[in-house]
Amino acid sequence: MLSLALLSGIATAAEKVKVKDIAGREVEVNVPVERVILGEGRQIYFTAALDTEAPFKRVVGWRDDFRKADLDGYNIYLAKYPEMGKLPTFGGMKDGTFDIEQAVTLKPDVIIMNIDAKSATEESGYIEKLGKLGIPLVYVDFREKSLENTDPSMRLIGKLFGKEKKAEEFVEFHDAQIARVTDVIAKAKDLKKPVVFMERAGGYSDDCCMSFGSENFGRMVELAGGENLAKGIIPGTFGTVNPEQIIASDPDQVIVTGANWELYVPAGKWVGVGPGADEAVARQKLADLMKRPAFTDIKAVKQGNVHAIWHQFYNNPYQFVAIQQMAKWLHPDLFQDLDPDATFRELHTRFLPVDYKPGYFVSLNDKT
Repeated sequence: MLSLALLSGIATAAEKVKVKDIAGREVEVNVPVERVILGEGRQIYFTAALDTEAPFKRVVGWRDDFRKADLDGYNIYLAKYPEMGKLPTFGGMKDGTFDIEQAVTLKPDVIIMNIDAKSATEESGYIEKLGKLGIPLVYVDFREKSLENTDPSMRLIGKLFGKEKKAEEFVEFHDAQIARVTDVIAKAKDLKKPVVFMERAGGYSDDCCMSFGSENFGRMVELAGGENLAKGIIPGTFGTVNPEQIIASDPDQVIVTGANWELYVPAGKWVGVGPGADEAVARQKLADLMKRPAFTDIKAVKQGNVHAIWHQFYNNPYQFVAIQQMAKWLHPDLFQDLDPDATFRELHTRFLPVDYKPGYFVSLNDKT
């Protein structure tokens, strides 16, 4: 029988409740949790939004990806919270390097995993092994169906942390900021939706070209009033579009995702946008990417409608900032008064423990 605390939506100290995770599993957890293992280091993006005053107070271990995947963001947090550099780190469940014995020694109240690790977690028997040791595991999702699962994921984490009110405030802010775009798009008459090619991690490798299907950045394009070129080509969330398809589709706009991946691909061709990025360097690297055969003669490049955006929007609850910025690129006349930088700054002021540093977007036509 569910507790009164769960039914009321308010969890009290040291109470065992049943929560439903994003995979639809009912999991018993003692809440509020005090010791948490983050299945991905970049989960600090949502942890910091709820435990703003002390974002690492519950974290007893985490996956080792934050520094590699978002070096600039990692360094900003490390400068303010040097203790995070001493946290035990884990490998991933998907690649089989998660150390269950190490996890047990840390005595976590819960392990939070991304939904994309579900198959690997189940195949390895980790859930059963952890369950026998009294360690619950819950799934969240900001990646596979990010726009659908962000709100319930934040509410779930809020319940685990005993921060339901803060989680609800975040959800309200998140949804209101998306509505600032979608409400305008819905009311626009005879709206011409530009065809957009989203290149995932352009320049990370020499391959061309990774993209997004109907979810993640692909869905963000549609909410921002565009047509995602890859929607009918990629059946799932992630996939590849070949150069000939890009040339034949002749997109109106190109948006490339990037970040500081110096630890993954040193001196790579990726576009290093992100907090505090050198925008001139990022813009030049973006221009260089457009010299590849798939892009040289397409409409977007000829007209300068080529942009880069922070890759990590694809895996955190801040997608509304990306949607606002893409709306300005795709429909500048409709969104003259919309300021995504101001929105992101407000997010930092209200919810995050570190200062905002611009650098998350660049454009070849300088209309950022």
